[in-house]
This record gives sequence, C-alpha cells and structure tokens, in this order.
Amino acid sequence: MLNEKPTLKSTAKALLYLLPMLVITIIFNIYPILKSFIMSFYTKYDFFKDIVQQWGGSNFTFIFRDPDFHLAVKNTLIFVVGVVPLTVIISLVIALLLNKIKWLSGLFRTVYFLPFVTSTVAIAQVWHWIYNSDYGLLNYFLSLFGINPIAWLESPKYAMLALIIMSIWKSLGFNIVLFLVGLNNINERYYQAAEIDGANAWHQFTNVTLPLLSPITFLVSVNGVIGSFKVFDQIFALFNGTPGPSKSALTIVYYLYQKFYTEWKYGIAAASGVVLFFMILLVTLIQMWYSKKHVHY
Repeated sequence: MLNEKPTLKSTAKALLYLLPMLVITIIFNIYPILKSFIMSFYTKYDFFKDIVQQWGGSNFTFIFRDPDFHLAVKNTLIFVVGVVPLTVIISLVIALLLNKIKWLSGLFRTVYFLPFVTSTVAIAQVWHWIYNSDYGLLNYFLSLFGINPIAWLESPKYAMLALIIMSIWKSLGFNIVLFLVGLNNINERYYQAAEIDGANAWHQFTNVTLPLLSPITFLVSVNGVIGSFKVFDQIFALFNGTPGPSKSALTIVYYLYQKFYTEWKYGIAAASGVVLFFMILLVTLIQMWYSKKHVHY
C-alpha cells in the first residue's frame, strides 16, 4: 500500500485532509510574509485607507544608512552568538546529569522546564529583583567575592549581558527536554560495545553520545538561532518598554516595532523585516549545509 503510485483521487483526498492546516498556514504565515515584502516598497502609504501613493526602494536605502539599524544588527548578532552556543552546551550538560539521576528526576525536569512555560513578564520581574543595584541577589553574590555592585539594567555596558543571561535561563527547559529524548533513544548496546573496546567515559561521550545526538543538537541550534534573531519580548519586559540604556539592547525586531508602532513608518518597518528574514534564511541554509556533513541520522 505504501508503494502505490499517487493518483488524482488519492492526491485530492490528501489535500482535503491537509486543507485546514494549509488555510491556516497561508493566512497566518505565507500571506504576512508576502505582504511584508510588498509593503517594504511602499514609500508613500496611507495605512488607514490602504492606498499606496508611491513605490520605490528608498526604504532599504534608509535602513542601510540608518545608524540605529546598524546598531540593531550588531546587537542582534551579539545576542545570537552569546545565547545559542551557551544554551546548547548548558542544556546538554544538564540533560546528561538528569539522565543519570534517577532519584527525583521528574521533579528536577519540571523545575528546569518551568521557565519555558512561564510568562516573560513574570520572569522579567524576577530578574529585575535579581539585577537590582541596591539589594539584588546577583550583586549580593558578587559582593561575597569583593566585587562592587553592578548597575545591570542601568549601564549600557552590562545591559546586553543581563539580557543574554536571562534569555539563556528562560530557554534551557525546552532544550533540556529535547536532549533527554535524544539520550533516551540511544541504544545501550553502543555503550556496551564501546566498553568492550576499552573506551572510557570521555571517549564514549565524544564517539557515541555526541554523534548520535547530532540531529537533536542541530534542531536545538536551528531553533535557538531563529528564536534569538527574533528576540523582542524579553527586551520589552526587562527594560520596561525601552531598548535598554542608550539603546544598548536595540535589536532588529525592536527596531521594526519602533518604526511600525511608534513612528508609523510602515514601509521602513517592513523593509527591516525583509532584511531580518533573509538573515535568518542565510544562517539556516548555512546550518543545513553544515548538517549534511556532520549530522548523523
């Protein structure tokens, strides 16, 4: 039955089953992308009457000359590089430890997963207290080592670091669960064979665990890169509706938000969204090219 050639009837039946999801995807995913791409060429546009009075590519010229957009791209790349590798490494280490712990393992997994399902606003309030310059928990911990209090949320020097730390903590839970699934799917016979060959724990990890976990690692990395490029709500909640002190946490999505909702420059906002789309696409294609050589399915 699986080897049957598709017919017009079977194809139509399959499309009928897929129709509800296709309609949702077209309305909420494909159409907004196409509309944003078209809107990026609106140079004179009446949003309320939906009338385009002038077309052109000046929106792209503007953002490529805008210092704020340059800063947003720089901050976004710093955020991606700061969050994704550390999230993957820390999630894998915790997943390995949880996989070895049998006592209260369910409790620990729930504790680590809670930040992922908790509201970003609630998490930001907790981290506001942790980062507080006067009575924050983090500054108190640093004072035990003789380090003076740091203005985490008020200093442009530390604002991005504070954002990265909070974002890593928030995203650990889901990645830990993915790694645990991957670890549980590794057949114990691989480790038994490695022990017979005289492999120690480190060799088993590098030659058995890491290669067999590479599909999960690739999935976590791709999700992390895409999510980090689109960071917005953590910034908005942590810095009380601002892009950080002196725009130190301004990212591309926050730049888009400001242009669209604050300045009402819809064409410029759409143009920045198109640039972000192609940046994510380029990085994802590079990751897929890399996965063909190094991911073991």
